[in-house]
Amino acid sequence: MMKKRRTSTDNKDDTSKQKKSRIGGPKQKPCVLEEDDSVFGQLLRAAGVSLRQGSMPNEIAVDQTVFQKRLHKGLRKHPRYPNIVQEFITGLESYMEDQEKFKSCLLPCALLSAEGESSAVNSYQESLIKLLLGIEMLQSPVINTLFEKIPEFMFEGAGEDGLNIPRIIINQFKWLDRVTDSKDLASKLMQLVAVAPVEIQRDIITSLPEILEDTQHNDIAKELNSLLQKNTQLTVPILDALSSLNLSSDLLTEVRQAVMATLSAVELEDLPVMVKFILHAISGAEAVEVVSDLRNKLELESCVLPPPLQASQSRAKSKGKGGSSLNSAASSSQDCVSLVLDAIKSAVRFQKAISEAWIKAIENIDSAAEHKVIDLLVLFILHTTNSNHSRRGVERVLRNKVRGGHIRESLLQAAIRGHATVIRAYFPSIISLAQSLLRSPDPSVVTFGSQMYKHAFTSFDPYCQQEVVGSLVTHVCSGYAGEVDVSLKVLSELVTQSPADMALYAVFVKGILDYMDNLTPPQIRKLFYILSTLAFSRGTEGSHIQDDMHIVIRKQLSSTVSKYKRIGIIGAVMVVGSMGTRRSKPEGPSSEAVPLPKETYRQVTTLLGLVRSCSECSPEAAALYYDELANLVQTGDLDPQVHEWIGRSVLEDFQEDFVVDLGPEIKGTFPLPAKAMYNLDEEESQGGIAINLLPLLAEDLQKGAQLSRPAQGDKRRVSPLCLGSFFRLLRLCQEEQNQGDLVEIDALLGCPLIVTDLDVVEKMDCLSKLEKEFLCTLLFHAINWIREVVNAFCRQQDPEMKSKVMIRLQNITYLQSVLERCLAAPPLCVGYVPPLANFDCETAEGAVTASAAPPAKKEKKGHAGQKRKVDKNSSGDSSQLEEGAEAEESQQKESPEKEKEEGKAGVSLVSYRPYFRELDIDVLSVLQCGLLTRSLLDSEDHTKVSEVVQLGPSELLFLLEDLSRKLEFSLAASSAKRMPFLKVKADKNVGFSHLQQKSPSEIASCCIQLLPALCNHLENTHNYFQVLLSENNGVVDAPGVDMKEHQLMSACYQLLLHILLTTFSWSGFSQHENRKLLKSALGVLAGRLKEKENDVDLGTEELVRQSFGYLLNFHSTVPGCSPALSLTQLLIVVADRGPDSQYREKIASLSRGFLCQEWILPSGEREKGNKHNEMLQSLLSIYLEHKDDVLKAIEEIAGVGFPELIGTTKDGCSRTFPTLTRQTFLVFYRVVMGVLEKSVRRIAAGKQMDSSEAQSEKLLTWNLAVRDFHILVNLVKVFDSRSVLGVCLRYGRLFVEAFLKLAMPLLDYSFKKHKEDVQSLLKTFQLSTRQLHYMCGHTKIRQDTGLTNHVPLLKKTLEQFVYRVKAMLILNNCQEAFWVGNLKNRNLKGEEILSQQTGESGEEDDEASQLPEEESEREDEDNEDKSDSEVRNGVCDEEVEDEESTDDSD
Repeated sequence: MMKKRRTSTDNKDDTSKQKKSRIGGPKQKPCVLEEDDSVFGQLLRAAGVSLRQGSMPNEIAVDQTVFQKRLHKGLRKHPRYPNIVQEFITGLESYMEDQEKFKSCLLPCALLSAEGESSAVNSYQESLIKLLLGIEMLQSPVINTLFEKIPEFMFEGAGEDGLNIPRIIINQFKWLDRVTDSKDLASKLMQLVAVAPVEIQRDIITSLPEILEDTQHNDIAKELNSLLQKNTQLTVPILDALSSLNLSSDLLTEVRQAVMATLSAVELEDLPVMVKFILHAISGAEAVEVVSDLRNKLELESCVLPPPLQASQSRAKSKGKGGSSLNSAASSSQDCVSLVLDAIKSAVRFQKAISEAWIKAIENIDSAAEHKVIDLLVLFILHTTNSNHSRRGVERVLRNKVRGGHIRESLLQAAIRGHATVIRAYFPSIISLAQSLLRSPDPSVVTFGSQMYKHAFTSFDPYCQQEVVGSLVTHVCSGYAGEVDVSLKVLSELVTQSPADMALYAVFVKGILDYMDNLTPPQIRKLFYILSTLAFSRGTEGSHIQDDMHIVIRKQLSSTVSKYKRIGIIGAVMVVGSMGTRRSKPEGPSSEAVPLPKETYRQVTTLLGLVRSCSECSPEAAALYYDELANLVQTGDLDPQVHEWIGRSVLEDFQEDFVVDLGPEIKGTFPLPAKAMYNLDEEESQGGIAINLLPLLAEDLQKGAQLSRPAQGDKRRVSPLCLGSFFRLLRLCQEEQNQGDLVEIDALLGCPLIVTDLDVVEKMDCLSKLEKEFLCTLLFHAINWIREVVNAFCRQQDPEMKSKVMIRLQNITYLQSVLERCLAAPPLCVGYVPPLANFDCETAEGAVTASAAPPAKKEKKGHAGQKRKVDKNSSGDSSQLEEGAEAEESQQKESPEKEKEEGKAGVSLVSYRPYFRELDIDVLSVLQCGLLTRSLLDSEDHTKVSEVVQLGPSELLFLLEDLSRKLEFSLAASSAKRMPFLKVKADKNVGFSHLQQKSPSEIASCCIQLLPALCNHLENTHNYFQVLLSENNGVVDAPGVDMKEHQLMSACYQLLLHILLTTFSWSGFSQHENRKLLKSALGVLAGRLKEKENDVDLGTEELVRQSFGYLLNFHSTVPGCSPALSLTQLLIVVADRGPDSQYREKIASLSRGFLCQEWILPSGEREKGNKHNEMLQSLLSIYLEHKDDVLKAIEEIAGVGFPELIGTTKDGCSRTFPTLTRQTFLVFYRVVMGVLEKSVRRIAAGKQMDSSEAQSEKLLTWNLAVRDFHILVNLVKVFDSRSVLGVCLRYGRLFVEAFLKLAMPLLDYSFKKHKEDVQSLLKTFQLSTRQLHYMCGHTKIRQDTGLTNHVPLLKKTLEQFVYRVKAMLILNNCQEAFWVGNLKNRNLKGEEILSQQTGESGEEDDEASQLPEEESEREDEDNEDKSDSEVRNGVCDEEVEDEESTDDSD
């Protein structure tokens, strides 16, 4: 850097190399000095400045400060001072008449070197005007002169030399060391703004912070605020200036509100600046309000082109230049959105209050209609900029919003697709959030996470697509079943929607093949569908993984391990599906098919032959092959040549393997005598066909025993295991070839089965264990065959076939009842494994569950042990527990007789469901047939009326159970089923393979189609019980009632209501795309009540009202507590679908009616047991939650129901609430205590500004709550079981905590105005806290750790209450009434605990010594009462003493 010394000899050389001056351009020849003999010129020369002629810069020979001092001194010492100042200004004005000279005065001066040459190298020199403005006596005149000159150049703009004179003049006022009259300068500037052009206005406004002093900031801000509302063109400069001004908080708030008011109508280009200003300098107290207001005003949706313009833009882009204007408009709007988001990002990064305010503002939105795109964008910003803790907060907010249905997929699509270029910067956060949501146990949250992945893949660049695929592959390889299922589903959808894009990342997906050991068969099926689609459906794009797939499949098929062979079979069939798919010409009509290439056809048939040869030695593998091939045929997408090859030998092989001609007798030796049964074609009893089941089973068991021999290993086995799978493939091939007609195989519907005479069941005790197992296995195969027959022919419209299908359903229910009896035989209770029916389960043992009989014994043992433990830990006077124990003993006495009856009836088949073939959802169409009771069916059993299809109660129950299971699997949000934390052996998906191929919305549509039939059955069941009650005058257990029929109809009633509940509870109805489905479902229910006139399209609210009324009509005939609960829950779900909350009181009244109803079984016994108690708990909770005045409802139960129970016998009940018995007391007590604690927490805390009326209202509420609490706490004296004590200790502490937090502030402010009310409240509460103290002593003396765990926290809370009361009295100047004493430890009956008298006396003394004020300890109850009576003389004393005596027991 060059030195500043001008005396150096090197200076001569340096001057020749000097740089260009800042404004003077290249070095010019020396100019002639301006000869100005005026006072102006003389004083300048004397001070050190030489004026130049022309456009050359003026020269200064001295330092700028020296010049100003000399000039100031020259003026002050001049003989004509102060007139000389005016002469100087006059000379300046005369000199500036010349525009060139004026410009030179505004431009920086040149430093005059020692050699007389000007130089601008050493330092920057200010302009002459700026130097003169630095002299106080000249500042005001010069400012006036400059303002007079500005109008001359105001409309000229920049000259040829690029100089904007007005802008340069304004710059002269910046950064002055001192402004003599700042107010005047500000006034002149604002006057100039009022008349100047827009460009000059912007220059002046943006320069204001650099010109004015701090004292003028508030005044000028007010003027700018006023100007902002009048002239929107100046929005950006005004906000820039205001951001730099030092404003008071009130003024800043006022300005911010003014800016916020204009936000909706502002130019898009100005929006970023306005957002930046609004978020500028927000305090924590106002952050939420400001951010919420800003969020409401920001409409980023308007920054996106509407869909028609987007379509035209995309067409224009494809054509070329035509879309330039649209493209530029879209780009400009996206740039503005990007700047807005940058402003928000900057604010949340550096101001924690704003970050928290955005979170709070988004959380406060409680409806989907109010959410905007900005909400999602801000969440992405917060996730990007904040720490890990804040990121978890963002994930929590988004998860809760999605779970509540507030943020939907449509909003996500608008955010990502509408702002793809902007949101690309936040792609890492999008992926991170998607990963988090995909791991959620909630299905709706998981669905949203999968949508994030899909939109990110379709909207972003190839790098992002690669990251999306990589992340999904990571999910698949995680080993968590839920993540694997959803990730594979997303990948398959991406492959279907964007095959060309996905083909680029086929190598990533292929890597999942290394992790197939952790995948279930359905997941493997989906994986091979993805890979085969990528490899074989896109020509050569994915061909690089074809060889790898062939290698993997052949390797798995050749394995001797069943698990890997199963993988090979599934993979091979999926490859066949992709290679042999039906093709059509791209340019031709879709119906015009293209024949499959010969080479491809050869590869497909070769692969199918390989799979068949590799699986024929194993019945399980062969059955899986048939099932997988049947699923492939069912899709209907196979090429006709491939389909013909598959179906060519199916019929012949099936006839050869499983069908025999029916003769007069069956030859052969079998474990059980063979007999043809269940023939529906009696006229063809001779010469017909039959299913050769028993002989094949016997032969297969022999082959299975000899399978270890090498000679038998390669021989093809014909096993009845393959019967159902092979027939399913056969009938699907026939349907495909004959357009759904099964006339060629209709004989199989009515043909008999060769089984055994079921009279052998009566002689089960005489059979060996092997024979019993053979019989059970035979029954399983027979049932599975008939289930597949029903699957095949259920959609046939021929009346004769329909009647046969109905009879087959009767066969199933009968055979199941026989099987239940067989399985109950003692040797079969343990160790028997039925034959597999579903072959795509994880392992052969995966679906095995023990029968119901052994666990029942274990459960009884556990109950007995629990009883003994309770007897040990509970009090000696636990009357409630003893009564419960007696009831349990009486039940155990009856148990041997019940076990004998159950042994005859059989065990439940619930645990054996995985061993039955899956019923297709089409079978449920049989429900559309009419319902007749069993008695009518029996009377017309032998009538041959094929036109009438009858459905009995047993068949109805069978179908309803299957439908209920299907809906629970598909529609119910069961996180445990969907998302197991660790892999379990039992595969929960067994038996739902076909159902999984349909989406939940398709299942819901099928169920809605069945709704009319379900309503018919519900009405018929309702009529059955209505007639039954009317005939028996309302007596349920009247003589002559068919108990079995009553039981079946009750079960049907319960299942029908449960099916409706599951359907209407489906979370998918909250999604916008499923609103039509919901409306149609409600329309079915509403139509049952009243036919719609003229097909009027009713609104959702009216449909909900009519549906609610229809369902409410069934309340009078519900036969048990379980259907009553289902009906109540169904009404709640239906009411929630509407916008109105008018149904709360009706639901409360209904649930109360059910609680007041005595539930009697047909046997004459009351309903009881754990399930009954759980249902009562749910009903009571619903009643109290929907009751408007909860405290009064609690008072009725606690003050009326519980006292009625006290004087009853052990089998007695409350008159008001018959469901309240000694066995259900704990249920009622726990629910009431919990609801009471929740209700008081909803009472608003007392505030000082509350009116007297508001305080009185709150005091009344608290008085009622404390009275209820007092009644409930005192009940422990009578019902003193261990469970009741635990409930009271737990909720008692929570109630006292709520009283401290919410009631005590109210007492602080209402003590003086409502002294008597406060006194009454505290007196009642004192009795309750004293009883809680006694309970603490009681639990300690009993040494029950389960109860004593509650004591420390409770005593701490009671002690806090003591000091809180003292604080309240001090606040109200009544502290002299406060004194403290120690209560003695007593048991529940008030008797002193003597064992602790000596051992704890020292502890009590220590505790008392720590209290602030102390009185002598009361020795006995008489002294305690005396103290109470003495204190009652004063209002303050009474309530305080009561409080202290209660809590000091801590």
